[in-house]
Amino acid sequence: MEKNKQLAGLLLRLHGVDVSRYEKSFLDKALQTRLDDNHCASLEEYCGRLEQNDQEAGKLLDSLKISYSEFFRNPLTFAVLEQIILPALILKRGKSKRKEIRVWSAACAAGQESYSLCMLLEELKTGGNEISYRIFATDQCESQVNEARNGRYPAEALKHLNLKRAEEWFTKAGDTYMVKAALKRNIDFSVFDLFSEELCCPPGSIFGDFDLVVCANLLFYYKSEYRKKILEKAVKCLADGGYLITGETERDILIRNNFREVFPKSAIFIV
Repeated sequence: MEKNKQLAGLLLRLHGVDVSRYEKSFLDKALQTRLDDNHCASLEEYCGRLEQNDQEAGKLLDSLKISYSEFFRNPLTFAVLEQIILPALILKRGKSKRKEIRVWSAACAAGQESYSLCMLLEELKTGGNEISYRIFATDQCESQVNEARNGRYPAEALKHLNLKRAEEWFTKAGDTYMVKAALKRNIDFSVFDLFSEELCCPPGSIFGDFDLVVCANLLFYYKSEYRKKILEKAVKCLADGGYLITGETERDILIRNNFREVFPKSAIFIV
């Protein structure tokens, strides 16, 4: 633990990045990979290299970026959203003063999660429902946000999409697939730090009031006190009766924090 404090203090001093918030096993694994690649026998030796080599520090920090995602990553979650949650929200908003469904994808990575949600809402719209919606997709990594905004993916990334969705929402461009403009028009991509002390929600959303906050496959990378901060921020931004969505492997974290799962193993919760 003292060794990790040494590393955290060094990175905070030299690069202004606080890695002490990461869960120990995640940080240790990333660190060991960098030690092995640099043939360093000890953390002390590696810290000396970090002080002399900004490029190596960049490689370490890049390895800590939480960037992996997939379209429709947890099939059960998206099935419950498609069949139960979103239709119920459409009915609810149709009877309320605020007609717009508001969604926050709080760690959007390269955008697959945000576009998956958008596909569901667009498909429900073509089913005869009157829908107005806005998805606010954020990530703390600017390069990830730019990648998401661009919407270009290798063919392998579309492996969980059925043929109808792939053909309707993507255009083939050489060896890659581009998200069509129609799928982007209701998504606002921006950089946002979930640990910001000044802001509770993305500035573009103005006031939060989200019907869905999706914070999936993120919590388990952080220590418990930082998980709590993320959850508190998400809850503060939820509209009355709103839902918080996590990753499948993070369900126990929310259950231990007194959230109620709306459907068994769906990873969709209410406070």
